[in-house]
Amino acid sequence: MSHDTFFTLAERDDGIAVLTLSRPERMNTMTPDFFPALRDAVSRLNAEGRTRVLLIASTGKHFSAGMALDVFGGGVAMLDTSQARRRLAFQDGLRQLMRCFDVIEEARFPVIAAVQGGCIGGALDLAAACDIRVCSADAFFTVQEIHIGMAADLGVLQRLPKIVPPAVAREMAYTGDRVGAERALQVGLVNAVLPDADALQAHALKLAQAIAAKSPLAIAGSKLAINYAVDHPTADALQQMTLLQSAIFDIDEMARAIEAWKAKQPADFDPLAPVAPV
Repeated sequence: MSHDTFFTLAERDDGIAVLTLSRPERMNTMTPDFFPALRDAVSRLNAEGRTRVLLIASTGKHFSAGMALDVFGGGVAMLDTSQARRRLAFQDGLRQLMRCFDVIEEARFPVIAAVQGGCIGGALDLAAACDIRVCSADAFFTVQEIHIGMAADLGVLQRLPKIVPPAVAREMAYTGDRVGAERALQVGLVNAVLPDADALQAHALKLAQAIAAKSPLAIAGSKLAINYAVDHPTADALQQMTLLQSAIFDIDEMARAIEAWKAKQPADFDPLAPVAPV
């Protein structure tokens, strides 16, 4: 199924790609086909090397209402856990779904989520995998899964405690209560709150442009270092940084950046090298 069914993807000349969820009539809910479509789109951008920032936005009243509830109504073979063999298959299928959001975290470029209205259930799993979240004043965030008798399972329980204080993550996970925009800003779930959807898009794009203007090599290295540091002791992360920096240190790139900075002009950086297909 084409990704056009779920989202549009526009690649700009300045290295910013904009992925816009495009099912407002269904509150941008996610069906099983949405996940591989998202994975493949992000993986392609990553492999081609031209994208410097990915902005994930939406259309309509809500960012996304998460997984479509009719998915849980039966008929999806993956959800059958009635036998041991089915449970083993369930595990593998669930990990494949998780990987569809892992690609956001693992991409060589930063990913910004611009959230308007509800960021519900699986949508919060998606947003938590992004590098930066910004939202409109009407935004709210909720671990919806607890309301339908299940634990959230696409990464939010693993990523959220590293974004907000763990006790806040626990409260969200256990109660499913909505966290409004101002509270989200207070606890660090979002970086900024904008008055409305138009202001949100403008702010998110300006942020993306600021990042895209930097060396994509240095940005990729910074993302690798931060991602590693979140899950490792400082001493291990410093050792990783010595190896990482030896791999990406480029004196010519730095000279280009310094010259542009002094001249107060944008630098002309080469894109990242494409990733060869396996």
